[in-house]
Amino acid sequence: MDEIQLKKEIKEIISNLIELDDFEDDERLVQELGVDSMMALEIVACIERKYKIRIPEERLVEVQTLNDSVRLTLDAITEAK
Repeated sequence: MDEIQLKKEIKEIISNLIELDDFEDDERLVQELGVDSMMALEIVACIERKYKIRIPEERLVEVQTLNDSVRLTLDAITEAK
């Protein structure tokens, strides 16, 4: 999976859910972009459905930024192989 394409796709998922088109890759979703816990769970659920992966519950706290989301998704894709 191409990391640049993956980042673009995940950014689009997040943008659609939080209704914000422009944000930086390292902006903190909760603190800087106003994402609440339900929105964060929905982001993860959308990523899991799109890529047919499972992100372990204990790792959900690591989803702080777009970059974190991409890294966790890549980890899950690699583990699923």
